[in-house]
Amino acid sequence: METIECTGETIEEAIQKGLDELGVTASDVMVTVLEEPSRGLFGLGAREARVRLQLIGARPAPPAPAITEMPSTLVSDDSLTDDDARIGKEVLAELLERMRIEADITVQRTEPSQQGEAAPWLLNVQGRHVSNLIGRRGETLASLQYITRLMTSRRLQRRANIIVDVDGYKSRRSDRLVQLALRMAEQAVKQGRTISLEPMPPNERRIIHLTLRNRPDVTTRSVGEGSSRKVTIVPK
Repeated sequence: METIECTGETIEEAIQKGLDELGVTASDVMVTVLEEPSRGLFGLGAREARVRLQLIGARPAPPAPAITEMPSTLVSDDSLTDDDARIGKEVLAELLERMRIEADITVQRTEPSQQGEAAPWLLNVQGRHVSNLIGRRGETLASLQYITRLMTSRRLQRRANIIVDVDGYKSRRSDRLVQLALRMAEQAVKQGRTISLEPMPPNERRIIHLTLRNRPDVTTRSVGEGSSRKVTIVPK
């Protein structure tokens, strides 16, 4: 497994540097905190945080477009033979049971956006009281996906190619982000100035970048650190 070490003023900053260097998201790595940051005494002996990031399996391929752009086929349990999907569903079901959440998990086989890519399995949690699994700006859902991927990857002894969603939240969110990107790009070109979007997690920033990457009139950049990192849209 590929491993790197990074430093920063905070643990979060060090982790983000490593994610940017590897070109992955938090769900693709295992993080070990090697050293806590310290301000020292009267500024003497200060040290930065140091973390180790270890890729779960091989470096992932470039991200596919938003979930809504990937056609999918619902798969029944009887025909579920792929280890990633089968074990991923088992792990997710165990987690939900321990959280005392009654829900159904549907498994869908998405189609790759590019030839030769391995299409991920989509595990969608559905039920009466599952909205709490989404959290503010999808933060709880991101954590649920991270834990599910990590546990599944350890059982498989390789990176699990799965996506976890709750009641289609990611699909709806992807639609809104695509429309936001297009609208803000038009505004940036019309006004001739850089437009800054709100801070977003890596997977959402990626949707903005992918939506606008082929436009000849704008470029996109990620700026900021940690949870304040956001996308800027710059007219050419």
